[in-house]
Amino acid sequence: MLRGVVDEPHAAREPDESTNRQARLSIRLQAGDHLLLRERAVARSIPAATYVSVLVRAHLRSLSPLPKGELLALKASIAELTSIGRNINQIAKVANDGGRLPGTVREEFRAMLRICEALRDNTKALLKANVTSWRIGHAEANL
Repeated sequence: MLRGVVDEPHAAREPDESTNRQARLSIRLQAGDHLLLRERAVARSIPAATYVSVLVRAHLRSLSPLPKGELLALKASIAELTSIGRNINQIAKVANDGGRLPGTVREEFRAMLRICEALRDNTKALLKANVTSWRIGHAEANL
């Protein structure tokens, strides 16, 4: 049963926020499908209804959903990269001003480069796992 929708079947109007919050859709699932739905929602750490809502919205709008936990991990990675970028800029300024960099600074610079590469690789893997898991329905075990 569908409530809170436009009477005209082919109308494509954007409902206001109050209509969106009240719109409900009830569906019947076969027992096996309901079990799969619950498993996939648990893998994403979200309620089953939210999982279905995200999937429908993603399908209708051609989006790749990004759950809150994964979004927070990406934001943390961006913050770390920003911090590292500031440090690299400071080192580059000293080097460009003709200053000599002590051996410890060079080692720190190399360590920051390794961290940047690891963050890049982890971010790529996270995004790939996100797209893959929504396509096949299961979250990667290592996320």
